[in-house]
Amino acid sequence: MNETEIRLLVDDLVSAWNSRDLERFLGRLDEDVVWSDPAMLYGPARGKPAVREFSEDILRAFPDFSYRVREPICVAQSGNRCAVPWEITATHTGHFGHLGFAPTNQVITMHGVDVLEVAGTRVTKIETYFDVVPAAVQALRLKPLAECGAARTAVVWMQRSRAFWLRLTTKRREK
Repeated sequence: MNETEIRLLVDDLVSAWNSRDLERFLGRLDEDVVWSDPAMLYGPARGKPAVREFSEDILRAFPDFSYRVREPICVAQSGNRCAVPWEITATHTGHFGHLGFAPTNQVITMHGVDVLEVAGTRVTKIETYFDVVPAAVQALRLKPLAECGAARTAVVWMQRSRAFWLRLTTKRREK
């Protein structure tokens, strides 16, 4: 695809997503599409059914989800890959994910980038990148960890406990 065709594809994907037209959104994806996203606690979505499930989960948890492209869209010379910087705004009013994270009714604004791979006229891979910490801080109205003495201590204690366990089990496997 050339840059104009990529931009039209991205515009159609964004328009379909923002209008909640999952059929049109999925119609632009390859049957074997793979979508990886930090919000996928269970790993990448593989294939259209898994992408549909993740998409429905997002729209259920964040019904006012709005995806806005921030320029520039960067297209590889080969025309089979592009980077789409974005801003997402959404209010967490529904349960999210397989773990059923409860709604917080908080507005979240995130910045990130989607890297799309394209074959022919279909998206074959979506890699979503964003910093989950600011999103979690906004969703839960938490202060940054550095400002919370007790919370910081609890997180450090959990990390040290897990690190001890990992070192112990690694030593056992090496013997």
